[in-house]
Amino acid sequence: MDERLNILSRWTKCLIGSPVDLRPASSDASFRRYFRVFCPDRHTYIAMDAPPEHESVGAFARAAARFRDLGLNVPLVFALDKARGFALLSDLGDRNYLDAVDDENASDLYNEALDALWRLQWGSRDRLDLFESYDSDKLIREMELFRQWFVPYRTSYKLSARDNEVIDQTCHLLATSALKQPRVWVHGDFHSRNLMVTAVDNPGVLDFQDAVAGPVTYDLVSLLRDCYITWPVERVDMWLTEYFERIRPAILGKHVGHAQFTQWFDWMGVQRHIKVLGIFSRLFHRDGKANYLDDLPVVYNYVCNVCDRYSELRPFKDLLESMETTWTS
Repeated sequence: MDERLNILSRWTKCLIGSPVDLRPASSDASFRRYFRVFCPDRHTYIAMDAPPEHESVGAFARAAARFRDLGLNVPLVFALDKARGFALLSDLGDRNYLDAVDDENASDLYNEALDALWRLQWGSRDRLDLFESYDSDKLIREMELFRQWFVPYRTSYKLSARDNEVIDQTCHLLATSALKQPRVWVHGDFHSRNLMVTAVDNPGVLDFQDAVAGPVTYDLVSLLRDCYITWPVERVDMWLTEYFERIRPAILGKHVGHAQFTQWFDWMGVQRHIKVLGIFSRLFHRDGKANYLDDLPVVYNYVCNVCDRYSELRPFKDLLESMETTWTS
């Protein structure tokens, strides 16, 4: 075992007061690791290892308390060691939406996920100041990952002055659209790998420590245009319309029509997926996590399909198509 895992194991044993067995539970795109803690009485916990130079268990605990106040099913935090970056959490199980969903249960699972999103958005309207604002600088900085990591590391394409102008203009359009939307608490990664199937109060919600106050469509597009699972356009449109009708009176206001909401949703998805193209590239080239490369085509296709529907975004789609023959293996 590595040294941090040794220390985590000893810390967990002291907290529980009996010998424990730690086994890998999951890892994610950050520096965090999770271990399932098996106790002699067969009870289980989750131990989080979040190196403090990279992650904050304090931010996780604060977000967990705020989300729980709104009725979301998030892990209970039993103990924190902020200095070493450890947390002992309740166990929401090992079956996430990505593994569990199929054509038969998709409607039930996604309706429950949308119920949870509604609770998050409705409950946070008067508490926006509790989280950092998802402002223009942050939106642009995220999209810059495309230019920093996807273009030079996943292609051999050399950006021209005109290409850089197209990227700048597209990022400006997308950020402006995002900032026009009503603001709510944003989970930030509300998708199939972070939603756990639970017997009570489904879904369990994970990986919310980077929550911000931002655009109302961000988590919706993360769920419905998931980087790890795709749904037929007709099904996405149905879920989108049903959610629009649900939040229109209380969050959007009657002045926001379906066409405007759809455009916000589409453009928010392009912002997110441009960022993700950069993140997935960085995860491979910087962090050695090659499995994310398998999901790049899905994300790329999302961007191209949406950009093709809006004249303002077509120059960016043309640029992506110019890069296609230069993709590296």
